[in-house]
Amino acid sequence: MQTIDWIIVIAYMLGALGLGAYLSRRASGSIEDFFVSGRSLPWWLAGTSMAATTFSIDTPLYVAGVVGSRGIAGNWEWWAFGTGHVVLIYVFARLWRRSEIVTDAELTEIRYGGRSAAILRGVKAFLFAIPINCIGIGLGMLAAVKVVGGLEIWQSVGFQEGQLVLGADPKLLSIVGVSLLVLLYAGLSGLWGVVATDFFQFFLALFGAIVVAIFAIGSPQVGGLSGLVAKAQAFTDFDVLAFTPLTFDPGATGWWGIGWSAFAGISATSFVAHVFIQWWTFRRSDGGGEFIQRLAASRDEASAEKAAWLFNIMHYVVRTWPWVLVALAAVVLYPDMQDPELAYPRLMLDFLPAGLLGVVVASLVAAFMSTVSTQINWGASYLTNDIYCRFLRPDATQAELVAFGRMASVLITVLGAAAAFYAESVQWIFQLVIAVGTGPGVVLILRWFWWRVNAWAELAAMAAGMAVGLLTSMGPASISLAGLGIPVEVPILVADFGFRLMMITVITTLIWVPVMYATAPETPETLRRFYEMVRPGGPGWKTQRAETGLTPIQSLQDSLIRAAAAVLVLYGLMFAIGAALLLRPLLAAGLGAVAAAGGVVLYRRRGEQVTAGNPPSERASGQG
Repeated sequence: MQTIDWIIVIAYMLGALGLGAYLSRRASGSIEDFFVSGRSLPWWLAGTSMAATTFSIDTPLYVAGVVGSRGIAGNWEWWAFGTGHVVLIYVFARLWRRSEIVTDAELTEIRYGGRSAAILRGVKAFLFAIPINCIGIGLGMLAAVKVVGGLEIWQSVGFQEGQLVLGADPKLLSIVGVSLLVLLYAGLSGLWGVVATDFFQFFLALFGAIVVAIFAIGSPQVGGLSGLVAKAQAFTDFDVLAFTPLTFDPGATGWWGIGWSAFAGISATSFVAHVFIQWWTFRRSDGGGEFIQRLAASRDEASAEKAAWLFNIMHYVVRTWPWVLVALAAVVLYPDMQDPELAYPRLMLDFLPAGLLGVVVASLVAAFMSTVSTQINWGASYLTNDIYCRFLRPDATQAELVAFGRMASVLITVLGAAAAFYAESVQWIFQLVIAVGTGPGVVLILRWFWWRVNAWAELAAMAAGMAVGLLTSMGPASISLAGLGIPVEVPILVADFGFRLMMITVITTLIWVPVMYATAPETPETLRRFYEMVRPGGPGWKTQRAETGLTPIQSLQDSLIRAAAAVLVLYGLMFAIGAALLLRPLLAAGLGAVAAAGGVVLYRRRGEQVTAGNPPSERASGQG
């Protein structure tokens, strides 16, 4: 990096810190100001912030590694969540906003009651704030360290590769540096500072990804889009360009001519698990986490729904292809790179001129800050709202809670930095995050629509999913049963990721279902209180509807039809753009037609979401 690059990066960092300091006054009034922005976020700011949160510095590195090792179809590992995110728009966004919570863990004592609900809330808050969240923070920090190494930052200031810096490991110093940066920024300003800077950071990060794609594809070695398409396939021994690992031959017999590609980059079990299982069995099947924090901070239910739509468009339709094109260019330019995750910073260093390199590095800093600052604020909200305020100091003042929230931010940052120091692979951590969160998703969906789900069932599903996910990802290769008199070695460590997700889902279900039926349901008073507040649709609340005389505010059937149409719009648009960029005009036209068909359904069903039984007074009041 040249002097001008350093000036640009440092100026950006100082500007972000200055904004955080300025907004710190706005975040100091109360816990709702600090963690949910006083519930006053406009939809466009909440939605952009959700998109910025998922655009971390690790994402382009992760996509480069996926495409380089498994092809474009390998991205179903994260594309699969698009279905759940679309369901969030029409089924869950308004339900979450009506619940008026600060964290999703707080919902447990609204949906459930008694000692079991309190235990679930405390356990859930701790697991999400510390182990799960800190693994995610470590993912972002590890990527930042890899970018520092890939851009040869230490070498540019006079240190040689492998040399100690000030007597310390350069990786450790890099982690300390990025930790202090994001801690100052997130700890000062709360959610207001996070989302305000997210808006600018998202577009800066997107600009950086597009710039890298343009320069890499336009290089003589690649030769534009036509050269990219021809050369990327020539440099790989698997189908690197396919959107799915499937083939379609109308003349073939069986399954309507659909078959498995002999050159697929991912296994059949992985593809099936991603597309048909992962999105509804993951711990965020009903939204969850940082997304719910943004929806809870929105001005009203309609704003929450719009924010969720904006996030989906930005995250899947707009952002996918700059990352994928850069990854394909890396396949052509660096076919022998041992760690394909380092291809992205290498492309920046090799092809971007001075000045522009500084802007793109600043964009990666922006991506890093937007994601990690969100995770720090989100994790601190659990420790503050669901542990400290709920169990330790229920009479704490608002000023005390904000102060504790800032201290909790420090703790979470330190633990995330430790996770980053001991990790090596961005892709491995990403899969670990998915594995330990798989299993409880179906319970989280059912709790909104079926009265019989209780706190013990959710606790069992969460604990079982996390335990089996850890065991099958990090446990021993096998366990001997010889001590029980059985000469058998039971395999534990599961290499195939798709099969691992299936195993976690099945085992978790076999645990939580018996637990639910072996324990008492929630009390009628608890169920009635929840129904009156949220008023969900579906057949699972017939008794409560009869007791209260209140009809659901939104029709579950209508919501699911809209969600199915929106899935066509989202994936149709995303793959139509990809097909056009990869010079497949007929496929692009066909996929565009799919998106248009979904759009027609949404247009015809536009308006308020109400049940057929709602009286005219409710329809006129705008409660849909």
